[in-house]
Amino acid sequence: MPLRQLLADARACTLCAAHLPHGPRPVVVADARARILIVGQAPGRRVHASGVPWDDPSGDRLRAWLDVDRDTFYDPAQFAIIPMGFCYPGTHSRESGKGGDLPPRPECAPTWHEPLTAELPQIETTLLLSRYAHQFYLGDRAASTVTETVRRWQEFAPTFFPLPHPSPRNNLWLRRNPWFEEEVVPRLRERVRGVIDDV
Repeated sequence: MPLRQLLADARACTLCAAHLPHGPRPVVVADARARILIVGQAPGRRVHASGVPWDDPSGDRLRAWLDVDRDTFYDPAQFAIIPMGFCYPGTHSRESGKGGDLPPRPECAPTWHEPLTAELPQIETTLLLSRYAHQFYLGDRAASTVTETVRRWQEFAPTFFPLPHPSPRNNLWLRRNPWFEEEVVPRLRERVRGVIDDV
């Protein structure tokens, strides 16, 4: 199926509608010219409202990690953005004792990722943000924790870069793991710069 039709179908998807407290609003960006694929977790409340992927503090940090400005980041000829879940899943209930957003809906990635990525022939590097993306794309090669998978990034690069999610909720993780921004982020920037500059 042509990419244009796939995107139209994905953006009209209601597969998980019954489980989405704020209703479906798939947020996905793909262009056959894209060189870098970003696989995040799922849109948050702000992105659900705006329809613009990574239009929040997590996106600000991600762009800082990549050392790219907004114009470059939102250039579909450079970056495709296909999260594990296309729609905002809502938040954990107070009764659950957990904070933050619910996990991405499990139906989404198995339904859409393979057909969409098959239509992205120019992708040179895929950034995997969150354990959901690590497990889906790396399979048994992913470690049991985000920390260990990210620590082993050289096993997967340059095809994949497993990363922590850039959410402010991970500030403590970043403080406890300074090696990530000292060692991994510079290599990530080099790779992104090399791919973009090669266009």
